[in-house]
Amino acid sequence: MTPQIEAFLEMMAIERDASSHTLSAYGRDLNDAETAMTGGLMAADEAAIEAWYAGLAARGLSAATQARRRSAVRQFYRFALGEGWRTEDPSRRLEAPRQGRNLPRSLSRAEVEGLIAAATRLDGAAGVRLIALVEMAYASGLRVSELLALKVEAVRRDPAYLIVRGKGGKERLAPLNPAARMAIKAWLQARELGRPPDRPDSVWLFPSHGRSGHLTPRRFAQLLDAAAVVAGIDPARVSPHVLRHAFATHLLEGGADLRIVQTLLGHADIATTQIYTHLTTERLSQVVHRHHPLAQND
Repeated sequence: MTPQIEAFLEMMAIERDASSHTLSAYGRDLNDAETAMTGGLMAADEAAIEAWYAGLAARGLSAATQARRRSAVRQFYRFALGEGWRTEDPSRRLEAPRQGRNLPRSLSRAEVEGLIAAATRLDGAAGVRLIALVEMAYASGLRVSELLALKVEAVRRDPAYLIVRGKGGKERLAPLNPAARMAIKAWLQARELGRPPDRPDSVWLFPSHGRSGHLTPRRFAQLLDAAAVVAGIDPARVSPHVLRHAFATHLLEGGADLRIVQTLLGHADIATTQIYTHLTTERLSQVVHRHHPLAQND
């Protein structure tokens, strides 16, 4: 990583309070551009930038990934202009890719229950932990990064709500239903029993021996994949983020107000939340077509 990219990421962290995941994604995006062009970002002209950008689609990257890489490069060059490193912005003519409406994947209530039932078949603390993870993700709609970064003190007093710091440093309340609270209590007991007496307690709710000190999104996804197989669900349909989608979808299906769901998810723009209304509308249409007598073909 070049000093210029490092300076840009430092600015994003300090001035814009970008999350670690945003910084990591932007770092990968900028490094991709840096290594793809002769001389890197600081020597690139418009032709080099446009050739790199055109090559993203040829490499099979999604429209969403292309859009993020375009955003990263354009923000980097605006920063470079402000710092006096460049006198012109070679990315100014990059056009955003057309993005179709991709409906989020979700799970039915029965499938979520199936994942929890599959977790109960795991022996010992591993099963108790997975039940707590699934119950919390489904009850609160937390992003996986928010869930795994929870500290144990946040749940010691059996709260009905968690105070979560999400994207942009904004705080919100995330609800915990009785099932999630019971799962947390069981995990706290198993967590304490499994800790060696000579080892200090971890600050994280879901500790791990890895560098971060807590369970990683990748490991959580692997655990969900295994539970999905046991539950008879295609693992390709299951991920930590799908549990967040299920939370939002099932709230709307139950009649929750869109603005409330927006607040619970921590979306800055309600347009981001509205995609779930398309998902629930499609499901309602399928139900009508399947069960209404006038919708049936003779």
